[in-house]
Amino acid sequence: MSCENCGGCGNGCGECSLLLTEAELALLGRLGETPFLPAAAAFDMKTPVYLEDRDRSREEYAAAIQGLAAKGLIRLDYDIPLENFDYAAYRDYPLHGSMALTGRGQDILEQIEIQGIEE
Repeated sequence: MSCENCGGCGNGCGECSLLLTEAELALLGRLGETPFLPAAAAFDMKTPVYLEDRDRSREEYAAAIQGLAAKGLIRLDYDIPLENFDYAAYRDYPLHGSMALTGRGQDILEQIEIQGIEE
């Protein structure tokens, strides 16, 4: 994800390309529809858990969340749970938090909607 011209696909040089998996793209789109989604984890916080959609496995969602967070497109906060959300499905995970698009994630989502994506 680094770029010789700007140093990292975030400075708008126009020379960089951002690679997203299908699962990352789907989750990014979901966050475009719903600004905050629940997330959970064990105390070690190594693997995020998202159980709201059943289109993919837990492992695929975990990898998508980690990938989007590493690319700076989402923020994952285990210390900010969603208000009035029933975390009953996440009872096996002690940390209940949330995830949301970052400003960069919002920009990328808008670019995708306007320009489309290349495969």
